[in-house]
Amino acid sequence: MEGKNCLVTGANSGLGYVTAEALASRGATVYMVCRSKERGEAACSKIRAATGNANVYLEVCDLSSVGEIKSFASKFSSKEQPLHILVNNAGWLEQNRVTTSEGLELNFAINVVGTYLMTESILPLLEKTAPDARVITVSSGGMYTAPLTQDMQFSRSNFNGTEQYARNKRVQVALTEKWSDKYGSKGIGFYSMHPGWADTPGVAKSLPDFSQRMSGKLRSSEEGADTIIWLALQPKEKLVSGAFYFDRAEAPKHLPFAGTAGSHVLIGSIYDSLQSLCNLPK
Repeated sequence: MEGKNCLVTGANSGLGYVTAEALASRGATVYMVCRSKERGEAACSKIRAATGNANVYLEVCDLSSVGEIKSFASKFSSKEQPLHILVNNAGWLEQNRVTTSEGLELNFAINVVGTYLMTESILPLLEKTAPDARVITVSSGGMYTAPLTQDMQFSRSNFNGTEQYARNKRVQVALTEKWSDKYGSKGIGFYSMHPGWADTPGVAKSLPDFSQRMSGKLRSSEEGADTIIWLALQPKEKLVSGAFYFDRAEAPKHLPFAGTAGSHVLIGSIYDSLQSLCNLPK
């Protein structure tokens, strides 16, 4: 990975930290996007010490904020640094309905808007490294239960954080397909994956009962991140852009009788509404 530049969101713990460390250990220049400056600095120092790679940098950005992502992308892009790999790893599962200062439901803001806007904003830097450029989005097996819906902010019925998270993760898989269709000719590969149930700080915090019940049975963060790192390292001709991966292999996006397959026709209108919400040019 020497000479390659990688951007990893949510990189101060869990899957993001393991991914950033693995890329740094292979000689990549790694930019860790974290919300907390303090936790980000500690993680950054730890990776530098563990890998002996000084080219590991912290970028502070709150991925629940459209304004902050735009500001970060503008500042980062001004370096005109070509980008080889973007890993959309940052995720959130909030059980209660919380609204951001910009009026967005928090899970949706981070998992959907954050992923969408970061990817769209960084595309020009990825184009510079075509045909090797790739975007890897960390989804979840929870998405298997959730079809796409226009009610992305879960406002039409009683709010359920776990269900909203599953819906968000379905959007990420469908967005990956959409991006592959829209930008594939630019030499960028788009891949989504799910890590299996890994014992990460995020799972412990957002699903404490589940985490306790499954203690000792969950994957480690290293096992969960394995396919992310594999997708970053594989020759592109061995991968399928727009596909969904699990355990280093292409996996189905829909389960039989789950009723999700037909819902992907909605991604065009969902994409358009995200574009409007983020005020991006058509």
